[in-house]
Formats: sequence, structure tokens, C-alpha cells
Amino acid sequence: MSYVQVWIHGVWGTKNRQPYMDIESRGIICSHIKGYSKEKQILIDTIDGFTDHLHCLFALNADVALSKHLQFFKGESANWVNKNGLFKEQFGWADDYFAASVSKDKLGVVRAYIKNQHQHHQKISFQQEYDKFLKSFGYYQG
Repeated sequence: MSYVQVWIHGVWGTKNRQPYMDIESRGIICSHIKGYSKEKQILIDTIDGFTDHLHCLFALNADVALSKHLQFFKGESANWVNKNGLFKEQFGWADDYFAASVSKDKLGVVRAYIKNQHQHHQKISFQQEYDKFLKSFGYYQG
């Protein structure tokens, strides 16, 4: 068996950045993603977000591509949300996402950041946050 210790901070938004998720529905969705991930033997350390996006700190499995992890989180949860009628409108996640590796000594910082999304987004929008992530990794030229 292979052993890998790679932590990932993943961020993805709702389709068209629609602010679907209040505190209750976001909690339900996050709990579902954690439960489904456990079935798939994917370790989620922390997951939370705001009205239009989620952040997830998770361990990358040795035999599953990063894109597959995000497909598990996004695709299955959107299907589950719609099947269970969590929202009146059709729910979906945006196609894109952001993911970055996290060093072991920064896990606490990322956990705190994810848990503090409500306060964080009183000052900055998700689009501004996303652009900041991309810029910090050299992907954004705006």
C-alpha cells in the first residue's frame, strides 16, 4: 500500500455565484460532503464557506487524482441537493475550482481561515477572494 501525506485547500463556488446557501443549508451540504467522502475513504479535515462557495481542507488519496476528489465533492453533492429538494431552484456548482497544497505547519492557519468565512466575507467578496488566491499563485493578471 502507498502512503501519501498531501493536504489540499480546495475552493469552489456555486454556479453563476448564486448565493444559495444560508447557514443551515450550508451545514447540511457540508455534512453530506463529509459523510460521502468518508464512504469514499477521503479524509476531510475542515469544510465550510459562505453563501456562494465552499472551502475544504482534505487529504489527497494516493490513488485518486485531484480532479476526481473535486468531482466527488461537487458533482455528487449537487445531485444530492437537487434530489432532496434542498432549494426551490436547480442547484449546481461552477465548473472551475481553486486548489493548493498546504504544508503541515500551515494546517492550523487554513483551518482557522475556513472556519472564519462568515466574518471574512463581511469585508471581501468571494470574487475578490478568488482573484487574490489566483494572484498569489501567479495565475491572475488583473
